[in-house]
This record gives sequence, C-alpha cells and structure tokens, in this order.
Amino acid sequence: MPAQPIRLTPRLIRAARAMAGWQQQELAEASGVPKPTISAFELKPETGKLSTMNHRAIVEAFERAGLEFIPANGGGAGVRFRDPNTATEGV
Repeated sequence: MPAQPIRLTPRLIRAARAMAGWQQQELAEASGVPKPTISAFELKPETGKLSTMNHRAIVEAFERAGLEFIPANGGGAGVRFRDPNTATEGV
C-alpha cells in the first residue's frame, strides 16, 4: 500500500523546523526554497498551499534531517523523528 501523501501546513512546517532546530534561513538553505517563500507561507492560514516543487523540496530537506511526516489517517497530521532515540539525545 503506497504511503499517503502529506499536505504541509504552516503549523506543520513550524513544528518540523522546531524539531530540527532550524530557523527559516536554515530550512531555505537545506531545501533550496527561498526564505521569503517560506516566511510568507508560514504566515498564511492553515489552508495555504505551496507549489509542488517547493513542497517536495521542503519535505525532502526535513527527511534528510531525520524527520518524517505522518499523514492524518483519521487523526491529526504530524511530524516525528525517524529514529526514536533522536528525540531523547542530550536529555
């Protein structure tokens, strides 16, 4: 069964950035998406949308950083560390 696609929202991107410890500039550098595009998207209502190319680039940047997005599946969509031990490092 193929993975359900994730729809990035401003809140989900902010949560992923917080988990990665990234500012908007670091996400821009990791994804190749201009910082003004990221900033403008994060200020949009939760129904805002990114272009397909920018969406893919941002998801892939977070995946390279060790995060994975969780589709709604009847609950709320989310983001988590791919390796559960990452969440407790340094605690």
